[in-house]
Amino acid sequence: MSSHALWFATRGFGVVSLLLLTAIVVLGVAGATRWRSPRWPRFVVAGLHRNLTLLALVFIVLHVITTVADGYAPISLLSAVVPFTSPYRPVWLGLGAVAFDLLLALTITSLLRARIGYGRWRALHWLAYASWPIALVHGLGTGTDARVTWMQVLTVACVAGVAVAVLRRVAASGATPGARASGVVAVLALPLVIGAWYLGGPARQGWAARAGTPRSLLPHAVATARSRRVVTVAAPTLPTSAFTGTFNGRVRETPQDASGRVLVNISGRTSGGDAGVLWIRLQGQPISGGGVAMTASGASYGPAAFPNAFVGKIVGLQGTRILLSLNGQTSGLSLLVDLRLDPATGAATGTVQGKPTSLQ
Repeated sequence: MSSHALWFATRGFGVVSLLLLTAIVVLGVAGATRWRSPRWPRFVVAGLHRNLTLLALVFIVLHVITTVADGYAPISLLSAVVPFTSPYRPVWLGLGAVAFDLLLALTITSLLRARIGYGRWRALHWLAYASWPIALVHGLGTGTDARVTWMQVLTVACVAGVAVAVLRRVAASGATPGARASGVVAVLALPLVIGAWYLGGPARQGWAARAGTPRSLLPHAVATARSRRVVTVAAPTLPTSAFTGTFNGRVRETPQDASGRVLVNISGRTSGGDAGVLWIRLQGQPISGGGVAMTASGASYGPAAFPNAFVGKIVGLQGTRILLSLNGQTSGLSLLVDLRLDPATGAATGTVQGKPTSLQ
């Protein structure tokens, strides 16, 4: 898989995991209140709750695997299991590891429920209520889409769903009025605390630096003002004039599919005249003696913070010389890539010549 595909996959798996965890909490609360209806008897609610828990665990594992395989950020499998050990946003990534460990413990103890006894299992089952807000904060603290409108709406909907379910659980409990009032205050306070933290943290410019992103992955400028250090995150700088730089990356080729076609992915970074992330994909029939007769292509280029600033396709291919025509939001870009490939190691090096153009 290309780095772009892995990037989209890890985001998708993370969002689906949050939705599943939300459904698990809501169904768990419904089961605790013995909720049922003619179409949804209690055994259906309990079975759905159990199966969604297993499904959530699968999606979280896929989320972890694709994140580690992407390789853009220094995240290891150990960091996904042992909290707060990653050099990349250690606190917020660590919370994700905590949520994963809690859900894993919940799943294992549920499978061993007959051995450990109902009382212990029920006590451990409260971990589900803890894993949900921890996973939510993890997603907001380290997620790529935390400031995107659709993700904000989705998060608010998840919080509202859990809050309504828990409020109904508190109202239906046999606790004293004072205990129920305390429960209502706690249920309402948690979303307010998370919301205030989000508005003062992930929703503001410069969060990537404050969250603990390694400096090498930040397109930022650092300034010192008197006795304190001020870190500002500048907007991605896009090329406005012709440039020449060098390219270092890798090339990967898939086996032939049922139609005899192969998919070639070239990805890496440019430096020199303009620093950025370059991704080229081409599909076609292998040619005798080496090479591919291209039938489809795609490409993207941009700074590390905005790798999809320019997207487009191959418009010229001669051996290892590739001409790309890319479009951005306000301008176009023509890239001439001259590659040197090492079949033994899969390394790809060469030069890149860029020239801004009008939109195609």
